[in-house]
Amino acid sequence: MYVYIAIAAYFVVLFLTLRDIRIYRRTRFQSYRKGAMKGIVASTIVLIGAVITPLNPNAGLLLVLVGMFLNKKGTREKVFNDANATERMLGKTDLQQ
Repeated sequence: MYVYIAIAAYFVVLFLTLRDIRIYRRTRFQSYRKGAMKGIVASTIVLIGAVITPLNPNAGLLLVLVGMFLNKKGTREKVFNDANATERMLGKTDLQQ
């Protein structure tokens, strides 16, 4: 059960990182670039935690938790004007470069 939680956390962090990369490529806002870089580091830590979880669930899930806290993005520019929830989730922006 713990392994599934760790794997789900990894995919969430990876999805949000890919979304930030897509928004950065469309808008060139530096806050999304910094968020993508933090996401890459956080996804690496979460992946290490997911690999360790079958051996030691406490240590593995602790690394997953640390990675999730490192994934905190901070303040961002407004890039969505008329986007619905699906478009926001996929990273479609109203602003272009």
